[in-house]
Amino acid sequence: MRTTKHIQFPIIVSFLLVIAFIWQFTSCAVIVAPTGGPRDSLPPVLISAVPKDSLKGFTEKKIVFEFNEYVEVKDVQKNLIVSPYPKTTPSVEYKLRTVTVRLKDTLQPNTTYTLDFGDAIHDINEGNIVKHFTYIFTTGNRFDKGTFSGRVIVAETGNVDSTLTVFLYKNREDSAVSKQRPSYIARVDSTGRFTFRNLPADTFALYAWKDEGAARYFGNKQIFAFADNYIVTSQENPPAPVTLYAFFEPEDTSKKYTPSLPKPQTQKEKDKNKEDKRFKFSTSLTSGKQDILDSLRISFESKVKTYDTAKFLFTRGDFTPIKDYSLTLDTSNKDFTLHHKWIADTPYHIILMKNFAEDSTDRYVTKDDTISFRTMKKEEYGSLRLRFTNLDFSKKPLLVLLQNDKIKFSTPLETSQFRARLFLPGEYVIRIVYDENKNGKWDTGSFFGTRKQPEKATTIKKKLTVKANWDNDVDVIL
Repeated sequence: MRTTKHIQFPIIVSFLLVIAFIWQFTSCAVIVAPTGGPRDSLPPVLISAVPKDSLKGFTEKKIVFEFNEYVEVKDVQKNLIVSPYPKTTPSVEYKLRTVTVRLKDTLQPNTTYTLDFGDAIHDINEGNIVKHFTYIFTTGNRFDKGTFSGRVIVAETGNVDSTLTVFLYKNREDSAVSKQRPSYIARVDSTGRFTFRNLPADTFALYAWKDEGAARYFGNKQIFAFADNYIVTSQENPPAPVTLYAFFEPEDTSKKYTPSLPKPQTQKEKDKNKEDKRFKFSTSLTSGKQDILDSLRISFESKVKTYDTAKFLFTRGDFTPIKDYSLTLDTSNKDFTLHHKWIADTPYHIILMKNFAEDSTDRYVTKDDTISFRTMKKEEYGSLRLRFTNLDFSKKPLLVLLQNDKIKFSTPLETSQFRARLFLPGEYVIRIVYDENKNGKWDTGSFFGTRKQPEKATTIKKKLTVKANWDNDVDVIL
């Protein structure tokens, strides 16, 4: 007869083998959470439109679109463009798979209408946009087929601003842009191009501006463009494309200006001014060095009320006075500019003596203040040669180099090459300004009254890098 001990041994061995098998299987398996399938990247698809698209003799007040999935409509005021432009914008509602448009205006007879939804219609789950969703109908028995296209460029840079909107006005008086809404509207794409479709045969004034808030009226502080000539459309041949150059209108300085009274000082501010009478300033020096190609600027923190040039001393490193310089105060009454023909790698001093300058709050230069600096070495500059291709000298080109949107250098171009033996190292944006009036700068346009177009410009996409102690030769293709 077997003992209990002998019976238990094979059972224990079998149990251990099962445990080992389970451990080996689970250690080799990789458990992955379900992914839920690939992301839906397809936009909703239109199943039906009631009334149907491209209907003639249209008389309805309601249009219902049904899609193959749940949708939502975003930023209707911004996205929806109705042409011709209505007095009252249609209402747009959405629920589940349907979008409903209710027309509130009396429709014009024998007129082709277009509803362009832009990026308004999305699916609810993934936000996929129904691109280029347009609905068209006519109240007559035929569709208008007139088309017109063009491009909008920002005049000062030559770049594109895709946030601009283009407008056609049947009312061709200049004042219409600020008093009336347009007849037809088109969007500008990422390349600056626009296209009007389904236009009647007519004559229009053409404009573009940044229509913030979809107001459809031009405001004085908006970037603006206008065509010199009217646009004449037909049903057979489209008019030639037009390029518009957008600009900001200069401020109207002819209007009477009433200066605002200064804000009364609090007692705390008065006490602070009593404690600190120093008229503080800063300079354009970089790490105590002066660029030999530029002037030196001394900027005060508030407007200078009075100053005394007899208390301004400009010297060499050994404090020998220098006579061949000029000191000017700019129109802001804050910045002094010291003009001098600098010598490279040379020490200089500027001494602002006590009471050199004073502001309207009785702050002044309270003590003699010495500004010591040294000019840069020639080795810290690079030589620069730019070779231009396709440059039109009849347009009086002006070379402008910018850093952080600020002009650092400009000069007229009379040949296809520009050379500078010494040039400050750094990264620059190259811009060619067509300086029609030869005043050495870009001039904006003016519409009301003068109808003057802005000067044109081209910005080179590739930036210019000037290296120190290096011959920088660059080809620029326009």
